[in-house]
Amino acid sequence: MSWLIALLVLSALIFFHELGHYAAARFFGVYVEVFSIGFGKKIASFQWLNTRWQISAIPLGGYVKMKGQDDLDPAAISVDNDSYNTKKPWQRVIILLAGPAANFALAWVFFYAIALGGPQTLSPVIGNVVQESPAHMAGVQKNDTILAINGVAITTWNELSDFIKTTTDPLTLQIERDGNIQFLSVTPKITESQNLFKETIYQPMVGIAPAGVTHRMDLNPAEAFAYASQETYRSSLLIFQSVQKLITGVVPAQEIGGVVSIVTITADATAYGWMSLFFFAALISVNLGVLNLLPIPALDGGHIMFNLYEMIRRKAPSEEIITRLTIGGWVILLGLMSLGLYNDITRLMQ
Repeated sequence: MSWLIALLVLSALIFFHELGHYAAARFFGVYVEVFSIGFGKKIASFQWLNTRWQISAIPLGGYVKMKGQDDLDPAAISVDNDSYNTKKPWQRVIILLAGPAANFALAWVFFYAIALGGPQTLSPVIGNVVQESPAHMAGVQKNDTILAINGVAITTWNELSDFIKTTTDPLTLQIERDGNIQFLSVTPKITESQNLFKETIYQPMVGIAPAGVTHRMDLNPAEAFAYASQETYRSSLLIFQSVQKLITGVVPAQEIGGVVSIVTITADATAYGWMSLFFFAALISVNLGVLNLLPIPALDGGHIMFNLYEMIRRKAPSEEIITRLTIGGWVILLGLMSLGLYNDITRLMQ
C-alpha cells in the first residue's frame, strides 16, 4: 500500500509541474495538444479543454506537448498564431519557468501544512560539552537549556546554531539549570569541522552538541508562512549545492538515485505518518524544480537557455545547433537516468 501511495505522490508532483507549463501556455494562447503523465504507450486518455489528457506506460516523468514544440523533433515548428515557437522569447521563458515554479509552490504548500500540523524540532538543550572548548571553559554543562543569546530568545537548536555561526564576539547566554536562571559569557572559536558533504570547513563554534530533546512547534498562520518560506528556500539551496558538488566531484556518482530510490524513500516515509510523507514530497518537488532548471537542452533549463540566446542575439539558434544540442541533452539525461537506475539496483542487491 505504501508503494502505491509513493507512486501516486510522484505522479502528483509531475502533474503539478506539467500543469504549470500548461497554465502558462494557455495564458499566452498556445495550443496544448497533449498533457501526459508518463512516457511511452498511452494507457488511458480523455479529451478536455481541447487537450488530450493521458496516462502513459512508463511512469518516469511526464510532458506537455505544445503546438510547434517537440523535444523529439526540434525542427517540427509551426507558424500559426497559437504555436509555441511564434510567441516572443520572454513569453516562452515564462512558459518554461512555470513548471519548476509550480514545483517550488507545491513544496511551499507541503511545508505550510507541516507547519500548521505542529512539527517536531530539536530543543536548545545541551547534550554534550567538549572538554576545553569555549563552552566548557565558560561553565556550560550537560542538560543546560539555552533560553536566550544576547537577549534574543532562543526556542530551537537551529536558532542556537545559526546564532553561534555568525560571530566570534563574546556571547551572553541565558541558561536554565535545575530551575535556576544563570548568565554565562562564551566566545565562539573558529574550529575545523565537516559540512553535510563531508568537506572540511572552518566556522565559529563553542563545543556543544544537542541532547536530542524535541518539542512541538505551535505556529500561527503568519509563523507557518515564514516557516514554509524558510524551509522551501533551505531545501532549494541544498539541492542546488548538491548538484554543484556532484558536478565538481565532491559528491560521488554512486550517490545518484533514480526513480526506485525516490519511490522507496517516499514509501518508507508513509510509515511514519502524513507529516513525514509531506516532508519528503516537498523535498522531491523541490528536486524536480531545481533539476529541470539545469541548462540541459532536453530539460526546461536548456530551452530557457535557447530563448535567452535569442533575446540577447536578436535571432534564434540555427535548427542544426538546436537539434544537435537537444540530442546531446537527451544522451546526458538518459545517461543520468541509467546511472540512477544502476545505483538503485546495486543498493537493492546489497
